[in-house]
Amino acid sequence: MPDDEDITGDIPRTGKLREKLVEAKQGWARDGRLLTGTTATPETARLPPGQRLVPDFPVLDLGVQPDVSAEKYRLRVEGLVAAPLRLTLAEFHALPQASRTNDIHCVTQWSRYDNAWDGVPVPDLLALARPKDEARFVALTSYDGYTTNLAIEDFARPENLLAHAWAGAPLERQHGGPLRLVVPHLYFWKSPKWLTRIELLREDRPGFWEVRGYHNRGDPWMEQRYG
Repeated sequence: MPDDEDITGDIPRTGKLREKLVEAKQGWARDGRLLTGTTATPETARLPPGQRLVPDFPVLDLGVQPDVSAEKYRLRVEGLVAAPLRLTLAEFHALPQASRTNDIHCVTQWSRYDNAWDGVPVPDLLALARPKDEARFVALTSYDGYTTNLAIEDFARPENLLAHAWAGAPLERQHGGPLRLVVPHLYFWKSPKWLTRIELLREDRPGFWEVRGYHNRGDPWMEQRYG
């Protein structure tokens, strides 16, 4: 398994970890901030409990934004797969493309409706990598060092997209360009920006926020903010 230095290489990054922000959000988890104590389903409520609609697209990160050029970008799919992948951005764009429109829900309480994305459906990429039968979880790593985790059932849903465009334009760096994951049925921290590695695992590996008090799955309608 490659280490983080091998993943990030000489990709330039601006900013530094917002330690006070991280501490504050850990405090939210300890205190149960924003919890309403109610639940719903996507069939009964388009807006999950405790969320508010916003017209813009807020920018949230850990304080570090990698500047990943098209020439240096690589997407790895490895671990418990029969055919590991290491794709350049040009190779990724050469794959069959699709469009998805969905709502997104951030654990910090904002939601945005009708986001139009372009990219490669997750199931199509997995079909190329051919997951082994024992693969049950996915660990995701970004160029800024961020990590998160998903059960393979949540990762492989047909609506999930590896997106390079939003609203008809290339995905801006601040929103995760050149490539991010979009998993609309879970809180948006499960949709990492600047994605570079997808690792299929037998055992779960909680990521950055999960080890800091946030829920391991993050279903917005069940209000799984913390856990």
